[in-house]
Amino acid sequence: MEIRNMLKKDWEMVSQIYKEGIDTQFATFETQVPSYLDWDVAHLRVGRLVMEEEKKVLGWAALSPVSSRCVYRGVAEVSVYVGQNFRGLGIGKSLIQQLILESETAEIWTLQSGIFSENLGSITLHEKMDFRYLGKKERIGKLHGEWKDNLLFERRSKVVGVN
Repeated sequence: MEIRNMLKKDWEMVSQIYKEGIDTQFATFETQVPSYLDWDVAHLRVGRLVMEEEKKVLGWAALSPVSSRCVYRGVAEVSVYVGQNFRGLGIGKSLIQQLILESETAEIWTLQSGIFSENLGSITLHEKMDFRYLGKKERIGKLHGEWKDNLLFERRSKVVGVN
């Protein structure tokens, strides 16, 4: 298995993994996979990663800006998705480790995640990767008519933005 930068040609496999996450109903408020163009516009150029084995994408990670204001240029939102047949193998951990390295190289000092309260795998992963729990947005949005809570996690860099 290797981690590499995501390419446009990976979109078919990346979007399939994204759809698997959507289908769980606890990974995202999205109900449909966006077009590549819409996804591309919404994500930073840095930190677009895939975990690949034998030309098959097993998982992916990407960063989104949290705001267009320049004061927040060093803060990014984390997305990490692992194919349903590859969960529990350390792929998410490896992707986040690489995401941290790439984000710090790009002068990003804070990574944040909003996680549905029932997504125990993602919560555990973020805690293992030194993300700290900040709090809960209760009933922040509805998915298929059901209110969802969103747990907020962040990881502050120990090398960027410390001075």
